[in-house]
Amino acid sequence: MPTSLKHEKLTKNIIGVFYDVYNDLGHGFIESVYENSFMIALLEFGYEVGNQVKIPVSFRDRVVGNFEADIVVESKVILELKSASCLVPANEAQLLNYLRATDIEVGLLFNFGEKPALKRLIYENSRKRRRGGMSFLDALYQK
Repeated sequence: MPTSLKHEKLTKNIIGVFYDVYNDLGHGFIESVYENSFMIALLEFGYEVGNQVKIPVSFRDRVVGNFEADIVVESKVILELKSASCLVPANEAQLLNYLRATDIEVGLLFNFGEKPALKRLIYENSRKRRRGGMSFLDALYQK
């Protein structure tokens, strides 16, 4: 019995957008160029997107800081963009922390290096420790 990936169609489309942006721009630009281009392409695709989305981090029911996710798509997938020679474990750890701090379970890590690279990360909500307080999505839409 074949298994399906969480948000499979959405992530497949986002990965396609990544390759479109990479093929148009190539490598060598700073991260913000790729982020802005990715945003344009995702909006053209009709997706609801936000960039530099603040993610509150709580400790003992107190917000102790914020992460900023590069892009959030449809409130379902966090995108972390890099423009480096290669992806390193710290990049994965960063995205996993974003997932851990939110109700979002799927993250895509993209590198616009000499060779395009990507990783799909999952952190299921059932594995996350919650200690009261406001969910990420509640905080996001409370603006």
